[in-house]
Amino acid sequence: MQDLLAERMSRLGTESAFEVLARARALEAEGRSIIHLEIGEPDFDTPPHIVEAAIEALRGGDTHYTPAAGLPELRAAIAEEVSRTRGIPVEPDRVVVTPGGKPIMFFTILALAEEGAEVIYPDPGFPIYESVIRFAGATPVPLPLREELGFAFDPDELRRLVTKRTRLVIVNSPHNPTGAVIGREVLEELARLAQEYGFLVLSDEIYRRIVYDVEAPSIASLPGMAERTVILDGFSKTYAMTGWRLGYGVAPRWLAEHLVRLAVNCHSCVPGFTQRAGLAALRGPQDAVDRMVAEFRRRRDAVVAGLNSLPGVRCAVPAGAFYVFPNVTGTGRSASELARALLEQAGVAVLAGTAFGRYGEGYLRLSFANSLENLLEAIDRMRRYLG
Repeated sequence: MQDLLAERMSRLGTESAFEVLARARALEAEGRSIIHLEIGEPDFDTPPHIVEAAIEALRGGDTHYTPAAGLPELRAAIAEEVSRTRGIPVEPDRVVVTPGGKPIMFFTILALAEEGAEVIYPDPGFPIYESVIRFAGATPVPLPLREELGFAFDPDELRRLVTKRTRLVIVNSPHNPTGAVIGREVLEELARLAQEYGFLVLSDEIYRRIVYDVEAPSIASLPGMAERTVILDGFSKTYAMTGWRLGYGVAPRWLAEHLVRLAVNCHSCVPGFTQRAGLAALRGPQDAVDRMVAEFRRRRDAVVAGLNSLPGVRCAVPAGAFYVFPNVTGTGRSASELARALLEQAGVAVLAGTAFGRYGEGYLRLSFANSLENLLEAIDRMRRYLG
């Protein structure tokens, strides 16, 4: 029956994190103790006032269709939030609410990319970028992120990659998997190129609130870029709402209407009670976010210190998100070989850097969205394995 599949399905990839999770769960079923550092989601509960808002909406009968672009109240709240935090005027009709952030990524690429077009994306980077670019029939062009540059990209290297066929450049800051934050100067170079060559930028800012001692500037805030940028953001990471599936995009008005058309054809709308929860998240107290970020900082510092004490390992301090991306070339093992061994022999589930692209070779990604106790135990297990 495989011959019935459309050819484009061969171009669609997946997320290795879920494959590693499945293998880790299988080992646990055999009685093995596994510490999970492979999945990127906060290990905190959704704040109670957000949960209560959804329950109240359900009890009030908010179980019917909603507008495809999102509830007007939520779109207005998102527009206010983005206007305030990015320093640009945003109208609600530029906001598209989706079930998670991935649809904004998917829809933007589908709306802009086609055969003959090129899309530049970060490598290492979230693997779904390349997957969807290929699925859309466009040519994916990896933009290397190098450790010696703090895992930012080299503007000169980006300029060499841009051609008249470039439709879109994807940036992600704070960054998965490295935790890097792109500085304003680098973004200014990207903005100049965007305006010179006429391409758009998809700015994945899903980790924007999870930063340490820095701010994560948005390229949309730079002169001339509000109309050339699609901001991808959402509630999953900031408010520990991964299972709620609630995200949004802020796009130029001409593009937003096409994203809404794709939403209509894909999922119709986002549940009203979920959107009421998002409204409570934005309009309610933010202390739970502050506490979560403070705890992530504590864990980050402990994990970085622990990794840097291991033989053959060095680890930069991430400025954002909840990942570390240690360099393991000193162990003499490939990233995939070491990740597999750590899972099967040490009971520590991590991801090989190559799960995020070929420029991830020589690195591992560890999520510190786990308890400090488990993180320290994971470091001890790695130490015993590495000798």
